[in-house]
Amino acid sequence: MELIFEQAKKRQRMKSWIKGMLFLLPSIVLFGVFLFYPLLRTIYLSFFLTDASGETTVFVGWQNYMNIFTSPIFLQSMKSTFLFVLYTVPITVFISLFLAIIANEKLKGTGFFRTIFSSSMGISVAAASVFWLYLFNPTMGVLNRILEFFGMDAIGWLTNPDWALLAVSVTTIWMNIGFTFLILLGGLQSIDSYLYESADIDGAGYFYKLRRITIPMLSPTLFFVVTVTIINAFQTFGQIDILTQGGPQNETNLIVYSIYREAFVNYQFGSASAQAVVLFILILLMTALQFKFGERKVHYQ
Repeated sequence: MELIFEQAKKRQRMKSWIKGMLFLLPSIVLFGVFLFYPLLRTIYLSFFLTDASGETTVFVGWQNYMNIFTSPIFLQSMKSTFLFVLYTVPITVFISLFLAIIANEKLKGTGFFRTIFSSSMGISVAAASVFWLYLFNPTMGVLNRILEFFGMDAIGWLTNPDWALLAVSVTTIWMNIGFTFLILLGGLQSIDSYLYESADIDGAGYFYKLRRITIPMLSPTLFFVVTVTIINAFQTFGQIDILTQGGPQNETNLIVYSIYREAFVNYQFGSASAQAVVLFILILLMTALQFKFGERKVHYQ
């Protein structure tokens, strides 16, 4: 009798497992085709030399990795990428947080300003890059016209190695503010109002409530925003391709653009795959460090 009961339980568990796998099958197929297979294929190609069509020719082992880490162009790309992340992530989060706090106030016309602050989210990378391309134009761009109005020399925003990375960073900050602003605004609106009411009863000031209530209660959202913004910064490509094509003097040749140029311009798919694996490891490490050290300061309700 017990044997029959155990067999029935096993059959039931098997039916549940099969049913669960059927529900997961579409996701497994999509992840397998568009994520797992490309990842494994990239790792495989990174150990080979390839022809112009991407077919493997010679197994070289770790030579592709050794070559990129001794290449001045790739090392410059790594430096530019980390500088780009340092320029864009803190400023994007700070400005978005500032705007979200302002837009969360119960003031007349707040809805209009919420729409304005989040409007950049609805603009494609290509359209936004073309818009900034005109602003940065050395002869008829608005920015240089303003400098000339104040008696200052015009700047080659996208052609001067000292300014190009900063110019692309400003463009990226402007494009990312809309998404970051909306996420932070949603986090602010999810904070229970009774916390502020209790603080008002105790006579707490605005900045005390901001420091002791708003920021701690918003920390899960801030943690998410910082993590996503860092990952997106490492994966930046569109604005680089349109604004500078990696120049001048490789100052804006970020890792993703370097991978694109190595693969689809130089047709060195093995070297490009090695760079892609390095980028994957970098993002994985940055995300792991963020979870290890950043999550400690997160206050979950």
